[in-house]
Amino acid sequence: MPAIVGTVALPAYAIIPGGDEFGASGAFSLSVAEAQDVTVGALASGAPIVSDGYAVTTKASIEEARLAAEEAERAQWASELASRGGGSYALYTVRAEGDDYPWWDQLPDDYGGGLSPLRYYYRECVDFVAWRLNRDAGVTSAPWKWDWSNLASGSAYAWADEWVSHGWPTSSTPVVGAVAWFPYNHVAYVQSINADGSVNIEEYNQNSDHSYHQRTIPAGDALYLYPPA
Repeated sequence: MPAIVGTVALPAYAIIPGGDEFGASGAFSLSVAEAQDVTVGALASGAPIVSDGYAVTTKASIEEARLAAEEAERAQWASELASRGGGSYALYTVRAEGDDYPWWDQLPDDYGGGLSPLRYYYRECVDFVAWRLNRDAGVTSAPWKWDWSNLASGSAYAWADEWVSHGWPTSSTPVVGAVAWFPYNHVAYVQSINADGSVNIEEYNQNSDHSYHQRTIPAGDALYLYPPA
């Protein structure tokens, strides 16, 4: 017990810097502190105090920013489409002559668009052809005669097989109103047949531009899916 009391009661000692003798630890700490004194200059001590400011984002400003971003996206989209084609069909604000597709100005899937009433993506080749098959059947509004559920899938490459599975005729001989099917995942609408046997077709998205086109092809360039009964 005396050993414990003596140990607790005795102060700690250490060499004081610059001295030859031991001193109490409190004196040692003070000497170190004094050795590290820092002098603050007058300019630093006189620096002004700056208080931060805060801005509140309102609901109206958020909506304004959203509309601006949407308009910028549309402008970029229009510019990109214009660069892909040489005609007015490349601009989403212009409806091409001969194009009766009712959703010509809707956003395609690439730019956040959804499904048309025919349940294909807007401005795809399959949606345009499905519209023309409905139109030729005398149906131009809901309830539709043909849509994704009873016509063919959303991928054009599967249409020829699905025509066969339905029992609908296909042929290498074109007829007006048939679907021109191309094995590179594309379909078009046969608008007319020329005296030399070439075929005038109408289509959407042939150049991945989601726009309307007309062109003439040799009859042998496509398989023809006759209009379903």
